[in-house]
Amino acid sequence: MSALDVDGLRALRRDLHAHPELAFAEHRTAGIVAAQLHDLDIEVSSGIGGTGVVGVIRGNSPGPTVALRADMDALPITEEIARDHKSTIEGVMHACGHDGHCAMLVGAAQILSADRDFAGTVVLVFQPAEEGAAGAPAMIDDGVLDRFGIEEIYGIHNIPGIPAGDFAVRPGTQLASFDDLDIVLTAPGGHAMAPHLTGDVIVAGSALVTALQTIVARRLDPRVPAVVSITQFNAGSTNNVIPPRAHLRGTARCLDAHSRDEIERLVTEICTSVAAAHGVEVDLTYERRYPCTVNDPECAARAARVAAQVVGDGRVDPDCDGILAAEDFAFFLQQIPGAYAFIGNGPVTEQSGPVHNPAYDFNDDIIEPGARFLAAIAMRALADLVA
Repeated sequence: MSALDVDGLRALRRDLHAHPELAFAEHRTAGIVAAQLHDLDIEVSSGIGGTGVVGVIRGNSPGPTVALRADMDALPITEEIARDHKSTIEGVMHACGHDGHCAMLVGAAQILSADRDFAGTVVLVFQPAEEGAAGAPAMIDDGVLDRFGIEEIYGIHNIPGIPAGDFAVRPGTQLASFDDLDIVLTAPGGHAMAPHLTGDVIVAGSALVTALQTIVARRLDPRVPAVVSITQFNAGSTNNVIPPRAHLRGTARCLDAHSRDEIERLVTEICTSVAAAHGVEVDLTYERRYPCTVNDPECAARAARVAAQVVGDGRVDPDCDGILAAEDFAFFLQQIPGAYAFIGNGPVTEQSGPVHNPAYDFNDDIIEPGARFLAAIAMRALADLVA
């Protein structure tokens, strides 16, 4: 494969890191990506699904169409480590490595556009709003799959804690479903000296938090990884008033569609019963967000073989454990075959924390293997589909 402009890709990644943009606000990022693709003589379409960018690389002969996807958005987190490329936007940073994913996909574009001696078409999907705002279904609703005739799709995500440049993928469910819980408890409220005259939303909320933990511990199949977490509990404003309202929020995640249904049923059941037992009213909003990310087995096996060709057999786990993070790449995989792979970001340190952490930073040393993997998986998938 053609050599990459590794220094240029590092500079691109650091520039994106210094200028992060939140979901559906990736205007600068999209413009830079589009300019990079234009410079490679790649057809570009912008504004798909909001701020999405799509590049089309046509081979020298007709054939199938496969896609490669990178996400572009940042997170509402304040970066805490002083770096030359530290975020210049207060309260916003690339804390998940989407800056690096963009750089890797631009690198794949460099490789694929330099030698178009292949049958078929590679579509480069630069997606907005992965971080909870569902940019993938926005692009799908805007016709990205049908408009460009995409038959298979592949993506990659860095994972701190895996050795830098190592790969991991699994057939089947690789990432969890992700749902939101929003619970409001209400009662008349009253003086703290007379709790018997009102339902106590704080006591009820505390009981509810504890009861919800029994879902995973006692009600689900213990062989299925799952978690139900209450992450916010807001109530009251002074020390001598039992408040009339408590607001709880949280998340539910699991690696199995049946267990996802069961969690929703049990959350509803427990909220109703705990509220009744404590004499308060409950209003539950259970919002299904992202489904499980389920790799097509054949595509996952192809990804593992290609990764081994890029970095060597000993640096690829072809059947890794699934994790309880979620990804809206799942929506693409509900429509067409494909696979989502992990690439190691190296050890977690004080200077580079885990993802979604104010100390996180993408490891520039993995841009090259990531770019070569993406280019190679596209070529291999096209060849296999032709065969």
